[in-house]
Amino acid sequence: MTMTDLIAPAALLVMVVIAVLLLVQYLKLQEVWKTIVNCRTSMRWARIQEWENKELRSTLRAEKAHVDQLKRKVSLLEELLPERE
Repeated sequence: MTMTDLIAPAALLVMVVIAVLLLVQYLKLQEVWKTIVNCRTSMRWARIQEWENKELRSTLRAEKAHVDQLKRKVSLLEELLPERE
């Protein structure tokens, strides 16, 4: 056997190993990419829900202020109007 006869199968084996390693890395990158996409989607929904919560809190504060204002008006009217029996 000559040196060329030994180098060709060894080179082929090295190329197969490299191809397998590239395939493994590709599959890992696919998982990482899916995780990144899912994370971005989750972050988007989290921002939307945070914005909705801010809007709801603001609306609730406004409604509470309105209720307090109406209660004050009712108590003033009760003081001003004579009691009916």
